[in-house]
Amino acid sequence: MSAIIQAFKDVDLRKKIIFTVLMVVLYRVGAQIPSPGVDYASISGRLRELTQDQGSVYSLINLFSGGALLQLSIFAIGIMPYITASIIVQLLTVVIPHFEELKKEGQSGQSKMTQYTRYLTLALALLQSAGIVALADREQLLGEGISVLVADRTIFDLLLLVFVMTSGAILVMWLGELITEKGVGNGMSLLIFAGIATRLPTDGMSILQTSGGMVFALVVAAVIVLVIGVVFVEQGQRRIPVQYAKRMVGRRQYGGTSTYLPLKVNQAGVIPVIFASSLIYMPVLITEIVNSNSATTPDNWWQRNVIQYLLTPSSWQYIVLYFILIIFFSYFYVSVQYDPNDQAENMKKYGGFIPGIRPGRPTAEYLGFVMNRLLFVGAIYLGTIAVLPNLALDMSVGSVSSGMTAFGGTAILILVSVALTTVKQIESQLLQSNYEGLLK
Repeated sequence: MSAIIQAFKDVDLRKKIIFTVLMVVLYRVGAQIPSPGVDYASISGRLRELTQDQGSVYSLINLFSGGALLQLSIFAIGIMPYITASIIVQLLTVVIPHFEELKKEGQSGQSKMTQYTRYLTLALALLQSAGIVALADREQLLGEGISVLVADRTIFDLLLLVFVMTSGAILVMWLGELITEKGVGNGMSLLIFAGIATRLPTDGMSILQTSGGMVFALVVAAVIVLVIGVVFVEQGQRRIPVQYAKRMVGRRQYGGTSTYLPLKVNQAGVIPVIFASSLIYMPVLITEIVNSNSATTPDNWWQRNVIQYLLTPSSWQYIVLYFILIIFFSYFYVSVQYDPNDQAENMKKYGGFIPGIRPGRPTAEYLGFVMNRLLFVGAIYLGTIAVLPNLALDMSVGSVSSGMTAFGGTAILILVSVALTTVKQIESQLLQSNYEGLLK
C-alpha cells in the first residue's frame, strides 16, 4: 500500500492514473446507453433468459465489450474493428513492400501505418454494425423470431442505428489511443480488461444462484489456481548474459559491464488470443449478412462444414481451429515485433556480445534459436489456456456453463496479463522518481 500511496503522491503519475480511470468510466457509461430504435426492455428480458449467450461465437466478443454487443448499445461494436484492422495491416507488412518500408522508417512510417489502420477500422466498423443491425432487423440476433428493435422502424431508423454504432466504434478507438498516449498502460487492452471485469460479478452470482455454493467454491478455487499459473508463466523469462567490452570515447571510458537480455516465455502476450477470436468472428458475421434469410437459404458446403461449427464453440472443430489460430498468431506476432538480426546488430554496434557466441550473424542465429524454443512453449500455453472455457462448455451441464466464459482461461489470461503490464508501467515511472516499486 505504501507504493500505491507513493504513486498518487507523484503529480504526473497521479494525473495519468486519474485520466485513465475517467476514460474507462466513460467507456463503461457509453456501453450502457442504448442505441436509438432499440427495444431495451425486450433485450434485457431475452438476455436474462439466455444468462449470457454461451452457445454462440458472439459470446467471447460480447464478453470483450462487457455485454454491450448483445445490448446494442452505442459502444456495441467496441474495439473489435480496430483489432481486426491491426491484424490486416500487420499481415500486409509481410506481403506488401511499401508497408515493410514504412515500418523501417521509424516514427513517421509508424504514423502512416496508424492512419491506414484507422481508415480500415472505419470500414470494418461500418461492416460489422450493418451486419449486427441486419441480424436484429431479421430477428435473428438473440434467437429466431426475437424482436429487439422497435416495431414501427423505417429504413431511416436502421441507417441511423448503423451510423450511431459505427461512430461509437470510432469513439472507442479514440478513447483507447488517448489512454495509451496520456494515461498508463495500453488503452485497447485496458478497455477489454474493463469489459471483462464488469461481467465477473454478474456471472459469478449466476453460478452461485443456479448451481449452489459448492460449485461456486470449486469455480473460485479453479480460478485461483489458474491465476497463479498465468502469473507464473507471464513472469517467466530466459535471461541471456550479455557482456559489453570497454571502449574509449574521447577521454571517457564506456562499457566493461555485464548485463542480460530478458526473453519472456510468453513474448506475444494476449494479442494472439484476441486476434484469433476476432478472425473467427468475422466469417460468421459476413455469412449471416449475405444470407438475407437463413430459414430459406439452401444448405451448402460452407454453412454445413464451416459456419455450423464456428457457431458452436464447444465443438472439437471450433476448438482445434481456435487452438491453431492462436499458435499461428503467436509466431506471426513475435516475428513481426522481434527481429533477432536487429538485436544482434545493435549489440555489435555498442560492443556487446554473448559469452561463447561470436557477434553478428552467429548471435542472431542463437537468439532466433532460443526465441523459437520459448515461443513454442508460450504458444502451447496460450492455446491451452484459451480453449479451457470451450472444453468446460462441452463438459458442463445445466447453467454451470453460464459463467464459464467470464471465468474461463481467455478472460483470466487477459485480466492477469493486462494487470501485470499496467503495474509494471506504473512501477517503471515510480523507479524514475526514486520510489519503491509495486512488485516486490
